[in-house]
Amino acid sequence: MDRQTLPDWVHRYNAAGVDGLKSLRAPGRAPALTEAQKAELRELVIQGPDPAIHKVARWRCVDLRAEVASRFSVQVHEGTIGRWLNELGLTRLQPRPVHPQKDPEAEAAFKKTSPTWSEPRSRTSPPPVP
Repeated sequence: MDRQTLPDWVHRYNAAGVDGLKSLRAPGRAPALTEAQKAELRELVIQGPDPAIHKVARWRCVDLRAEVASRFSVQVHEGTIGRWLNELGLTRLQPRPVHPQKDPEAEAAFKKTSPTWSEPRSRTSPPPVP
């Protein structure tokens, strides 16, 4: 034990009791984004990109990294974006984008008239004979 250790312990015990003897954690680096900025990022991800403005159909970590840099002037790694998404209760995986002018009725009509579309066969009926 170093010569100064015991007096340090005595001073810490006298000041704060047994809790004063516990090892203190360093505060660490300040977060890159504030809680308000993280909330704004979460809303941005949930809302999705505007193809006319952002030039993307869905958010990727690379795209979000550029958006964070332009909005908040913070340069971070793509992995940090993925970690932030996880902390915000979101995931990196995104559903496939849907075209804004998609017509569900036309899609259903195409499926019914398409020669490659057929009714699913039941397991109890015998296969068709050629």
